[in-house]
Amino acid sequence: MSEQTSTAAKIGNIVVWILQIALAVQFVMNGYALFTDSFVAKFDDIGLGQWFRYFTGVLEIGTAIGLLIPPICGLAALGLAGIMAGAALTELTLVTNGGFDDAMMPLIFMVWALVIAVYRREQIFGVVKLVRK
Repeated sequence: MSEQTSTAAKIGNIVVWILQIALAVQFVMNGYALFTDSFVAKFDDIGLGQWFRYFTGVLEIGTAIGLLIPPICGLAALGLAGIMAGAALTELTLVTNGGFDDAMMPLIFMVWALVIAVYRREQIFGVVKLVRK
């Protein structure tokens, strides 16, 4: 590996860590917000009950913490992308006041998480190899 490639890889790693930390902070806040009364009406519209609001909050905080743990950060990003895909789909189909405008933020977060997951794919493959053994 040349020195130039090594420097580019180091810079890329730093940039992705900044993205991971920023996304983790965002989803600790988002997850915490789900434990307040702010989302009661939205989860009533979804129709699965308030337990689903708490479950989603735990998932969001859990994946946010996972983004900060190097061996599992790729899987956490992949999980968060899945959560955001579900949120976007919910906004588009199930929530009465939803629509494309309401689905934009979950879609942006999904793409953000997928960028991290792609960059951290070696961590994902490493965990998959461990599980297969």
